[in-house]
Amino acid sequence: MDILFYIAAGAAVGFAVGITGVGGGSLMTPILLLFGFPPQIAVGTDLLYASITKAGGVVLHRRQGTIRWKIVLTLFCGSIPASLVTVYFLDNVFADSDQYAQVLTNCLGVMLILTATVLMFKSKLVNGSKAKDTPKAMVAIQNHATWITWVMGIALGVLVTLSSVGAGAFGAAVLLVIYPRLSAINIIGTDLAHAVPLTLVAGLGHLFLGNVDFSLLGSLLIGSLPAIYVGTKVGARMPENIMQPILASTLFALGIKYAFF
Repeated sequence: MDILFYIAAGAAVGFAVGITGVGGGSLMTPILLLFGFPPQIAVGTDLLYASITKAGGVVLHRRQGTIRWKIVLTLFCGSIPASLVTVYFLDNVFADSDQYAQVLTNCLGVMLILTATVLMFKSKLVNGSKAKDTPKAMVAIQNHATWITWVMGIALGVLVTLSSVGAGAFGAAVLLVIYPRLSAINIIGTDLAHAVPLTLVAGLGHLFLGNVDFSLLGSLLIGSLPAIYVGTKVGARMPENIMQPILASTLFALGIKYAFF
């Protein structure tokens, strides 16, 4: 009976991802926590779930030529080592996974708040990054794009490994600020090409730590993969201003819950 609930949860998240385009980590990990899974199992399982469900998107973007590989490689130089160091830190500083469970929960809360904020101010962020009178802070960031991309890669490597959230909407927002001349499809393709290997490496790290439930993972995939396709078809006909505010408010409330309580 539990497996049916997990399949249904995977379908619900997959459908929501298809409609909104927001990464499954922002939705799946909180749902798994609400189901009663320990934070380390929720994060570790969701990371592998994310790497599998997003892989098809990378293949599609590669065929379309909408990935900027130089940016992806710069992000990799920061995020992959940072992810591995984070896993090493969790394995060697804490005696067992229960001791760092609260760290993962609090980090999840912070990332949910950041993701919700990005969704709430998405249009202003897009307009601000492309405006002729771009703020001086944004200009400074764009003038030092390469090393700032590397630094943000480090931050994403740590945060994604600790929370399973951030490689999607938050990562895309970072790229939008640093590279405002990139088209929306290039931002999405580049962010996705970075997100899949990062979540895979982080997920394998959690697998090494014993934080992956394969029965749960299989159930989630069974439900979500077809639901993502259906949600994408429905989302193409649904205005963004309907689902995005609801999703952002939900993520913000969950973020407050996990960050501070």
